[in-house]
Amino acid sequence: MIKHSFCLLNGLGAKTEKRLWETGVLTWDDFLERDTVPFFGRDRKALYDEELRTFYKGLKEKNEGVFLRDVRKDEHWRFFEEFKNDAVCLDIETNGLMHGSGGYVTMVGLYDGSHYKCLIKGGSAATSECDNLTEENLLKNLSGYKYLITFYGSVFDIPFLKKNFPGLAFNMLHYDICLASRKVGIRGGLKKIEKAFGISRVDEVDGLTGFDAVRLWHNHLEGRGSSLDTLIKYNRADTVNLMALGEIVFDELRRATGIESYLRAGGRN
Repeated sequence: MIKHSFCLLNGLGAKTEKRLWETGVLTWDDFLERDTVPFFGRDRKALYDEELRTFYKGLKEKNEGVFLRDVRKDEHWRFFEEFKNDAVCLDIETNGLMHGSGGYVTMVGLYDGSHYKCLIKGGSAATSECDNLTEENLLKNLSGYKYLITFYGSVFDIPFLKKNFPGLAFNMLHYDICLASRKVGIRGGLKKIEKAFGISRVDEVDGLTGFDAVRLWHNHLEGRGSSLDTLIKYNRADTVNLMALGEIVFDELRRATGIESYLRAGGRN
């Protein structure tokens, strides 16, 4: 998808992108190989040529910083295919209060497509899968990733984490599935959208909500049974399911751009 994307260029939007596709300019290569392109004078095309060459270099080097500087956040979903292997899904749990009113992060789940890691306040249930939730451990576990996947994380998870851990900096491309899915009319909470696309959870946590997650944390503080184990399983589902859902929503977003019809008309794959 990314090399069909012209709305990443400074000052261009989806309408101009489609107009370019309509004229047969379907890829960055098409744009660069032509001496002239409809809608742009030579000087402006030269500027876009330079920008596209910079993008090509950024993709080759997997340098997300190039795109962080130049690409609007609402278009970060387009990088899913290119950066999937450098991505981390993130989901937090809290004690149910807002920051400033006694609220704090109780748990952070991280999933890279292969491995799930859980950071827990107080270091409870420390295992190879779980660790103590500290700023240092968060920074260590986030290092090396270039692409962040969340559900409503732009509004909730990331601001909450930054308030709890001021030293955190999320210098990554960010695919917020919740906000991106609204572009194609998909609305609702994570669990509702999961069910709509046939993504399941283990029976033990199927049907649990964020309110249950808060209750489980407080039950854990009171030493009640296996509350923490259940909360970890709940967070694991929230986090791990983001990768599958991200792929589904990406496919829906790509389809909605209309690029497939232009590729078929041009006899391309």
